[in-house]
Amino acid sequence: MDMAEGGGVIGKLEFAVQMTCDSCVSAVRNVLEGVSGIHSVDIDLEKQMVVVDCTLPSQQVQDLIENSGRRAVLKGMGSLVEAHLGAAVAMMSGQNQVQGVVRFLQVTEDCCLIEGTIDGLEPGLHGLHVHEFGDLTNNCHSCGEHYNPFGKNHGGQKDLEKHAGDLGNILCDQDGRATFRIEEYQVKVWDIIGRSIVVDSGEDDLGCGNHPLSSKTGNSGERMACGIIARSAGLFENPKLICACDGVTLWEERDRPIAGPGRKVASSLAAHL
Repeated sequence: MDMAEGGGVIGKLEFAVQMTCDSCVSAVRNVLEGVSGIHSVDIDLEKQMVVVDCTLPSQQVQDLIENSGRRAVLKGMGSLVEAHLGAAVAMMSGQNQVQGVVRFLQVTEDCCLIEGTIDGLEPGLHGLHVHEFGDLTNNCHSCGEHYNPFGKNHGGQKDLEKHAGDLGNILCDQDGRATFRIEEYQVKVWDIIGRSIVVDSGEDDLGCGNHPLSSKTGNSGERMACGIIARSAGLFENPKLICACDGVTLWEERDRPIAGPGRKVASSLAAHL
């Protein structure tokens, strides 16, 4: 497994970036190089493509690129190994206009990288879990219980005794945005496609998996938003610039809400991101 010197699995992020000249290339390179967590930057002006090897969430890297004044869209994720072991994405929506996107990348046979951005939450910690069903007929209430194929007790994301779907807590900032990156060793992309991911209203107390007499329950409040986990493109597998279903360009798609009531068309472009 490719690990950064300070810890963390290094992943590859492929962005489409609006660039027209060498000055654009220099501007993008200047905002990325030297940033902690970014290990290499490869820019192709002709293809309008930027590939970044890093241990940062994709949203953080996209924000850096857009600080150069150029728009960017994440097109694919991959590992530093050649084999593509699988990728998936969930577009989340729910109560109080909570919405977001969570991506899953199987970096190795053992490690699944889970990263995403969720907006509209209250500041603080929120429980995040993979649930057993990809059923949204009754909103998030029909997603079933936590994904738990091994019949274990609830626990924290790093506990040995835990539901496979227990991903711990994500931290939402004062602006209502949670950006996160999780390295998970009990989830496999090929096992969770068709299931769901749910974010809760409160902090997960991480249960009592390692402490059976503890008063902790694992309860993290109401289910605020959810999304079905669907197969997605890996690195360099999404060449589309225009969506065949509605004629929306990549850059028009970038300006649409990623989920929720403001999104009127479920573009096939988004399903591949």
